Amino acid sequence: MQDNICYTMPTLQLYGWNEHFMHHFETNISQHLEPARVLSIQGFKHLLITETGALEGQLSGALINSREPEAYPKTGDWVLVKRYEEECIIIDTLPRINELSRKAPGTQSTRQVLAANIDTALIVQGLDHNYNLMRLQRYLQQVIQCNIQPVVILNKSDLVPDPETYRQAVMELGYNCPVVLTSALDQAQQAAWTSQYLLPRHTYILLGSSGVGKSTMLNSLLGYKLQEEGATSTANNKGKHTTTARHLVLLPNGSMIIDTPGMREFGLTGENESAGIYHPLIDELAPKCRFADCTHQHEPGCAIVAAVQNGTLPETVYRSYLKLLREQDHFLTSKADKRRNEKHFTKMARQIFKHRKDSKY
Repeated sequence: MQDNICYTMPTLQLYGWNEHFMHHFETNISQHLEPARVLSIQGFKHLLITETGALEGQLSGALINSREPEAYPKTGDWVLVKRYEEECIIIDTLPRINELSRKAPGTQSTRQVLAANIDTALIVQGLDHNYNLMRLQRYLQQVIQCNIQPVVILNKSDLVPDPETYRQAVMELGYNCPVVLTSALDQAQQAAWTSQYLLPRHTYILLGSSGVGKSTMLNSLLGYKLQEEGATSTANNKGKHTTTARHLVLLPNGSMIIDTPGMREFGLTGENESAGIYHPLIDELAPKCRFADCTHQHEPGCAIVAAVQNGTLPETVYRSYLKLLREQDHFLTSKADKRRNEKHFTKMARQIFKHRKDSKY
């Protein structure tokens, strides 16, 4: 593993404090507030790191009442706090560089923000029955739309006879992102890829289903057990949840990782509603379509359909693209319906209030 680095810089800089946050902090200096980063959230308690060390805090009533839940501080956020002895009150959140979100689990068309201010998402799949290109493409799609750089980690490579074929299949998806073959149990392999991709003062997030080896990988990187490692059920080959909350931890080499619970659902939200589904292979061919508004499904002169027919675009990529497009459109349509309903309810409530007011003697 990598040697520990000697930390001589201020604590906040170790945890990613930069000019972006400094600029917004300097425009908000008042009431003796100080900056802190959210390391984890347990119920109402937020564990923070400040210039003088760790501190527990809770959200102010004004912040709770003025924000939607998705705008509440999340793991990785930089916040402004006011101290009260050994605890503090979180007054506000500094503007995010980005935020990683997904469709909230279930049928609701609501967005769930998982973490904020992330440089790179480490998307982990295990090669012991967990490997799924469609699921992987969904992760890649959402991560990229959230303006986060992806790196695919194919773990448990020691359990398959020819792991390189799995890596090549991921490369053929065309996302032009690093794809790493490794085993979390092999210290040399861990050291090789982390020395290349985990940089000091950068924030990473581990994503993947339960049982892919995220906790084992994180424990290996830390050099001690932050999380207990879960077994995989022999009945369905699905992993057991070992991580129950998101935690931001500082690694010995100075980089930071946010560990996340295993996710069985990772639905699209359409972060950039006007951009549609991003895919490098599709986007490269789209300008060659006859019509500028081509949906790449049934129009004559469609370069994407032609590429599928002549074999230059893998059909699996195309089918996955259409499925993700329908999923995103469904989310955005449901979201628009929800907005209309809320607007109608607000208008009706105002009319009722006005009627009651006018009816008084």
